[in-house]
Amino acid sequence: MDRVTAAAVFNRICELGSLSAASRALGISRPMVSRYLEEMEKWAGTRLLHRSSRRLTLTPAGEAILQKTRQLALLSEAIQQETTQGMPTGTLRIACAHFTALHLVGPVIPDFLARYPALRIELEINNQPVSLISERIDLAIRITDAPEPGAIARRLGECRSVLCASPAYLQQRGIPETPDDLAQYNCLYYSRFAGQSWHFTAAEGEKIAVAVKGNFSAGISSLLCDAAIADCGIAMVPEQEARHALKTGKLMTLLPDYEPQRIGIWGLYLSREHQSAALRLMLDELQNSMLSKDRN
Repeated sequence: MDRVTAAAVFNRICELGSLSAASRALGISRPMVSRYLEEMEKWAGTRLLHRSSRRLTLTPAGEAILQKTRQLALLSEAIQQETTQGMPTGTLRIACAHFTALHLVGPVIPDFLARYPALRIELEINNQPVSLISERIDLAIRITDAPEPGAIARRLGECRSVLCASPAYLQQRGIPETPDDLAQYNCLYYSRFAGQSWHFTAAEGEKIAVAVKGNFSAGISSLLCDAAIADCGIAMVPEQEARHALKTGKLMTLLPDYEPQRIGIWGLYLSREHQSAALRLMLDELQNSMLSKDRN
C-alpha cells in the first residue's frame, strides 16, 4: 500500500475528525480509509488515534507523526508544483484574532485567491492562541511582543495603537495631559493584557508604563472602540480600528506627545525547511501589505 497516500489519508482524518468525513472528502470507501490508517499505524509501530463512539483524538505518538506526515504532504506538494510552474495548490489553514482577520488578513485574500485559483484558504478566527499542531494550523498571525517558543516566527509588521475617547466623555471629565493622569479616568482595556498597564514612548524617547483601571474590558478591540464612541471612557485600540471614528469626529486622539507602544505582528509556522509554496507566498503577501499600510 502506498505510504505517501496513507500519510495523506491520515492527515485528512486528523483534519476532519472522523474516518467517515475523510472518506467523503477523499471520495474513497470507509473501509479503505481504515486500511490506510492501519497502514500508518503499522508503519509508525504504535497506535496513532484514540477511537471512541463520539470522536477521534490523537495519541502523543500521533501528534508527533502528524507533524511528519504534514511535512511529507508539503514535500509531495512541492514536487508536484515543480511540474505546475510553482502554482500553489491544496489548503492553507490560517488562524488569527478578530481584528487581524478584518484588517490584516481578510483584505488580501480575494486578490490572493484570484492569482492562485487552485488554492483553498480556511481562516480560523479565535481571540485565544491556538495550537498549530493539534488544530492543524499552517500559519498563525499573532500581535505580540513575545512569540511563543516552539514555532518559527517571521515578523510581518507592527501594530500601532491610538489613545482615544469621545468628545462628550472628554467634555464631562476633562482631557488628560500626561499618562499619569489616566489613573483618574475610566479606561477601557484589552482583557488579554495582564496587569492592565499601558505603555508609551515620550517625545524625547522616555519609556513610560501606566497602570490603568476601568469598568469594561474585552478581548475584541472593536468592542472597546464602540464603548469609547458610546462615551464609556478612554480606550487604547489599534489605529486601524479607530480610523473611521477619528475621521468622523466620533473619537478624539489623546496625549499627542506620547506614542502608545508599537507591538509586533508575527507569522508563526512549524517548519522553516518544509514550507509550502502557499505558505511562503502568503507570508510575503501579508508582509508587503503591511509595509504598504505603514508607508501610507
